[in-house]
Amino acid sequence: MNPYDPPYDDESAATAADRLVGSAADGEDQAVEAALRPRELAEFVGQERVREQLDLVLKAARQRGATADHVLLSGAPGLGKTTLSMIIAAEMGAPIRITSGPAIQHAGDLAAILSSLQEGEVLFLDEIHRMSRPAEEMLYMAMEDFRVDVIVGKGPGATAIPLELPPFTLVGATTRAGLLPPPLRDRFGFTGHMEFYAPAELERVVHRSAGLLDVDIDTDGAAEIAGRSRGTPRIANRLLRRVRDYAQVKADGVITREVAASALDVYEVDRRGLDRLDRAVLDALLRLFGGGPVGLSTLAVAVGEERETVEEVAEPFLVREGLLARTPRGRVATPAAWAHLGLVPPQNVGNPSQQGLFGP
Repeated sequence: MNPYDPPYDDESAATAADRLVGSAADGEDQAVEAALRPRELAEFVGQERVREQLDLVLKAARQRGATADHVLLSGAPGLGKTTLSMIIAAEMGAPIRITSGPAIQHAGDLAAILSSLQEGEVLFLDEIHRMSRPAEEMLYMAMEDFRVDVIVGKGPGATAIPLELPPFTLVGATTRAGLLPPPLRDRFGFTGHMEFYAPAELERVVHRSAGLLDVDIDTDGAAEIAGRSRGTPRIANRLLRRVRDYAQVKADGVITREVAASALDVYEVDRRGLDRLDRAVLDALLRLFGGGPVGLSTLAVAVGEERETVEEVAEPFLVREGLLARTPRGRVATPAAWAHLGLVPPQNVGNPSQQGLFGP
């Protein structure tokens, strides 16, 4: 395991994948995304700054008749990093090879992949921050000099055989850019950070996906789904499929605002995109602990979940929405959390950092 990589908790990962508003992709998501993915930059919705910069990089490479610079894409899951990698290959007219950091645990694994690349081919390396250190060090030379040294033998008799590689483009994707060592980051010619989508952009995503899935949806219905999608296209597409099922069974097949709201209420996704786990964390924090501060382990016990599940699955979105704050003394609810659950906050909630050690 890469020493830069934090402990990976299988139970937390499974919980994230099972959630309707989770950003991890399961088998169904991957199959549907393959059909919904845009094939060129002009079709890609959102990420205007990254898209414009990447367009310049690719057009310049094509005009020079050279392979494109190595590209690093960072950002939360579900924002389109894999889609952009496929678009890069399509725009360059090159094949694409897809693998991931956890699959490359030895330098030999990487050498086998690199030695089989064709000239100009795009290698997409997902979760690049989870690659092993020996493979990482081999990648430095491959990216810079298009060469790797293959070690033959062991001990004093080991020999390094240089292996020339055809020019290729590496597209690395990571959700934790800060975990990449500087020597690796510096070898990427272009770095793009994927931002969460605005509701208007997600509406365009929902309308486009609805057209491809042959779903009848109006503007208000798309806006309702977009508003509960947590700024993530993958979640928007997943919610669209669930609302489609509801409209087919419970309505006339047309997705309106009322139909979308009723469907997502059934699936326990509220108007801000919070699901059962998110609301359980907030409810325990507010009702049982008066808004905090409370320790993470205590909060996890109160909601009947593992500590890692609360910290890695529920908290990031709650913090991003301004509903929960992490402080040195523990988790604290914000006034927005009280308002969202329709509860009246205590007098000292307005500035939790100034609460005394034993209360107000």
